[in-house]
Amino acid sequence: MKPWGIFLLLIDLCYVLHVEAEFFTSIGQMTDLIYKEKDLVHSLKEYIREEEERLSKIKSWASQVEDLTSKSTADPEGYLAHPVNAYKLVKRFNTDWALLEHLVLQDSAKGFIANLTMQREFFPSKEDETGAAKALMRLQDTYKLDTDTISKGKLPGSKYVSSLSADDCFGMGKTAYHDTDYYHTVLWMQQALKLLDDGEESVVTKVQVLDYLSYTVFQLGDIHRAVELTRRLLVLDTTHDRAASNLRYFEKLLENEKTEKQVNKTLVTEPAEPRPGFYERPLDYLPERETYEALCRGEGINMTPRRQKRLFCRYYDGNKNPLLILGPVKEEDEWDSPRVVRYIDVLSDEEIEKIKELAKPRLARATVRDPKTGVLTVANYRVSKSAWLDEYEDPIIARVNQRMQAITGLTTDTAELLQVANYGMGGQYEPHFDFSRRPFDLNLKSEGNRLATYLNYKEEPDAFKLLGTGNRVATFLNYMSDVEAGGATVFPDFGAAIWPKKGTAVFWYNLFRSGEGDYRTRHAACPVLVGSKWVSNKWFHERGQEFLRPCGLTEVD
Repeated sequence: MKPWGIFLLLIDLCYVLHVEAEFFTSIGQMTDLIYKEKDLVHSLKEYIREEEERLSKIKSWASQVEDLTSKSTADPEGYLAHPVNAYKLVKRFNTDWALLEHLVLQDSAKGFIANLTMQREFFPSKEDETGAAKALMRLQDTYKLDTDTISKGKLPGSKYVSSLSADDCFGMGKTAYHDTDYYHTVLWMQQALKLLDDGEESVVTKVQVLDYLSYTVFQLGDIHRAVELTRRLLVLDTTHDRAASNLRYFEKLLENEKTEKQVNKTLVTEPAEPRPGFYERPLDYLPERETYEALCRGEGINMTPRRQKRLFCRYYDGNKNPLLILGPVKEEDEWDSPRVVRYIDVLSDEEIEKIKELAKPRLARATVRDPKTGVLTVANYRVSKSAWLDEYEDPIIARVNQRMQAITGLTTDTAELLQVANYGMGGQYEPHFDFSRRPFDLNLKSEGNRLATYLNYKEEPDAFKLLGTGNRVATFLNYMSDVEAGGATVFPDFGAAIWPKKGTAVFWYNLFRSGEGDYRTRHAACPVLVGSKWVSNKWFHERGQEFLRPCGLTEVD
């Protein structure tokens, strides 16, 4: 554009601005302002209404959370001992606080937004919320709890009652769905639908729940119910194109199925159809899953009267060990073969609190050794946090180590550091061995080693080769808390369950005197249903025990 053109444009613009600035010179033009002001007032009142509605939501939510925090801060560990409370706390931080931030866009003092932004780096992540949801499902399966019981929060041993809303149940179902876990998806979507049918107010709608539920039951092979649920969805939302398309497809499958049955009709009576809405839990990777979980519930324990008569309790001085002569420990037999014993009052409350205090800052997700690579890694079958403590860090650690050495008669010189573990929400460690298995163990045909054949062919490298201390010969496990419900130590091979009791410890040998692994000692830490389970353990190794526990040529305890 030429300079004179720009000059003329500026003159025109100035004229427009001048005219618009002179409303006072014309009543006719000023009448337009009357209507503009009316429109602005209407818009302002709408803004005020929306702001009041927004603030009402914020105030309501703040009051609810304030009530929760008054309870939770009075007894944090007790409050979080209830798994529903733990799940909802993680969900609030990962989801609800983020939603609240969008409501508080106009923060005049900038105080809340600034604080929220600063604190966000410490919030649980989406993975935490997913893990918490899966923990609830794990408890549901292990302890055979239905979704209604969990959603109402009435769990054994808990002094708190915390319920799950329809939105919470929907979130649980979505977590399972995204993990292609259709079994749990159906259970939790059904519970969400039940709560909505009962009239509960929620953000999630019946259409959303039915959308997931209808497709998931189809994935489980229940076409009849998929049709029923999809039809119900379309009654609520006639414009749902995907549901309409699904319905046509499901109905076509049913028609084909009906035709096929007529063609192949025989005199043989067909098995009854399963009840709609009830589906079998799929099998998984763990061969002794049913036995393990039954023991966690206190079922199937093989403690017969005859075996019970062989179990005794006594005072034990560690074969005249100087540390125990004047103060022998109380020893109880928990099992006869393999021998598992419990020691009473081996840790004082003062020692337990000090160990926990030292461990808490270092707690990190517990790892397992990959059987193929020998590398430590995180696994879903071990859910806890752990820390390792050396005796030079505090005199109490040295004292506890000396006590374990005196009780067992084994040296701690070649033992691993004291490992402290905390099992939180649904915390567990599925059946495993403490010792490193060898590719061609001599115990494969032993009657007591029924799992050895299956497990032994999963060759694993010598996990402790770099330590130079040999295999783990024995395990000393200290219980540093009581657990309100769940959390037992179980041995699926011979059907034993040992329940945590604060201040006590259990001990067993992982290897026979011949040095071969005792496959009967495969054990597990059951999921914690209610509570926070603290343990510490010492693993003794072969080297240094040559004269303290002489080897033998046979598999004798």
